Amino acid sequence: MRLLLDTVTFLWAVSSPQRISRKAMAALTNKQAAREISVISLSEIAIKQARGKLDFPKEALAQGIADLQLHILPYGAEHAYALFDLPLHHADPFDRQIIAQALAEDIPLITCDHSFQAYEGLKIIW
Repeated sequence: MRLLLDTVTFLWAVSSPQRISRKAMAALTNKQAAREISVISLSEIAIKQARGKLDFPKEALAQGIADLQLHILPYGAEHAYALFDLPLHHADPFDRQIIAQALAEDIPLITCDHSFQAYEGLKIIW
């Protein structure tokens, strides 16, 4: 089974794991699951770091990915094309790309963001 972490789930898993629900933590610690993070999340963290909205340096990002044994999911044309069919339930461009990616790949998304539930067909774990 593949699992895709959204950006905040990744950040919490690294710095505040007590904020993650039991169900989401069980999924994250399932050694049989292929845990993934979108390259979009890496970009989001880097941009927010540069703007001073987040204190999460590149080294912490790399270490968190290694510690959680995450695979980095590339963002391709099929994911971008999925944005054309994505309703505007969520305005954040990073989240919209991650949602489109999860739908295109048919991967459950680990997220606490309740607005993601508005997307038909999106499997959410929280």
